[in-house]
Amino acid sequence: MTENKSQKVQVAIVGSGFGGLCMAIQLQQAGISDFVVLEKEGEVGGTWRDNDYPGAACDVQSHLYSFSFAGNPNWSQRYPGWQEIQTYIHDTVEHYHLRQKILFNATVMAAELNEASGRWLVTLADGRTFDTQFLVQATGPLHHPSIPNLPGIERFKGEAFHSACWNHEVDLTDKNVVSIGTGGSAIQYIPEIAPQAKKLTVFQRSAAWVLARDERRYSALRKKLFKWLPLLRKLHRLIIYLINESRVLPISNPKMGKIVRAIALKDLYKTIVDPALREKLTPDYMVGCKRILISNRYFPTFNRDNVELVTSGIKEVRESSVVDMDGNEHPADCLVYGTGFISDPRIYMKDYAVKGIGGRDLREDWKDGAEAYYGICINGYPNLFQLVGPNTGLGHNSVIFMIENQVQYVLRAIQHTLEHQLRFLHLTADAQKQFNDDLQERLKGTVWESGCNSWYQQADGRNIVIWPGTTLRYQHELRRIRLQDFDQVY
Repeated sequence: MTENKSQKVQVAIVGSGFGGLCMAIQLQQAGISDFVVLEKEGEVGGTWRDNDYPGAACDVQSHLYSFSFAGNPNWSQRYPGWQEIQTYIHDTVEHYHLRQKILFNATVMAAELNEASGRWLVTLADGRTFDTQFLVQATGPLHHPSIPNLPGIERFKGEAFHSACWNHEVDLTDKNVVSIGTGGSAIQYIPEIAPQAKKLTVFQRSAAWVLARDERRYSALRKKLFKWLPLLRKLHRLIIYLINESRVLPISNPKMGKIVRAIALKDLYKTIVDPALREKLTPDYMVGCKRILISNRYFPTFNRDNVELVTSGIKEVRESSVVDMDGNEHPADCLVYGTGFISDPRIYMKDYAVKGIGGRDLREDWKDGAEAYYGICINGYPNLFQLVGPNTGLGHNSVIFMIENQVQYVLRAIQHTLEHQLRFLHLTADAQKQFNDDLQERLKGTVWESGCNSWYQQADGRNIVIWPGTTLRYQHELRRIRLQDFDQVY
């Protein structure tokens, strides 16, 4: 038996969603070609490869939910569906000739730092290993579905699946369908499946604040102008960005949130006539405390005769029904989980063990809560960089903007390390603590700390997801590397 020999690379990127692809492209543009992208599945796309449920779409405008350096003049509408986003991702991969750099079906199981060399040994599920100087985790937070453990679910005889694992072989026509959850995915597929179902029962744990969606399409003339006049397209993108950026004020400031609340309630009251149903669909928390959803079709769906909204919770699941907490039995041929994703990085990393200086285990270090430095660097894990890490999520603008700024920061760190022939740049414990203490202080008094239980928070109430401010501030603070926050190890 021959010994497995590690493949040496300068940079290993884990994941081929927007983050991983952005990192790969910018490395190429900077003249760094010795890298590999490790992708656990057989295709690129991440979230947009996996989520193909009916109605799946982005709630950020198309011209902003794309790379600034790879504009697309041909977006068909303001808010793109998953097919169009995935096509954009494929086109970008082909344009930058990235496929030759991507290793598919390469599930990372472990990464361990060799402190003496400053290099990481990355182990795949099939036993192959990569010896890399820099490791970029672009795994993203939205790829492990959250599935509730319902009492009696083992007895259920029908089909059951999560929105992220939609079973397209199941025909919902004239079926009794029970949908659990009313989050971002659910409000998209519920209007799509309601006309098919004999009856659709929606179990809601908490109501969502929902704003109208701009469903206008781009005309053929507009698309031609965007193609012929790139500056016009860039101006359009900038205007969208600035409008979105302004939304951080009402959703982060409880007082200003009253404006958004009034707009949302006006749409709700206009659409839902039944006062009892309207009350069920009215949130009891401040706007922005949980994710604000975008839809024109969600509320009208509940006016259908075959749709029922249940808010009393689930008592148990039986062979062909679901019983609510009031004892009412709802027939069910199929269960659909619209329950979102696991947001805790300790869980979404699952079997991916990361060991740093002195054998430190990242999951152990994060046992009381995930934290990093601008969501990118982590004390104890030099030459490792996280994209869309802790506290870099947004509730008002495009995460692609955050990714591009993170990638530029990582690129600067890599170039500094190489130019100065360092073994690694190591974030100090004091810098990480100071950053996170300041960040949590900035969260105080915002709508995200107004008392509701949300996906943004862990069990003890600590917010590990949201960036508490403008994306412009994030960009400004990442414009250079604060070397005083790092030990430069030769």
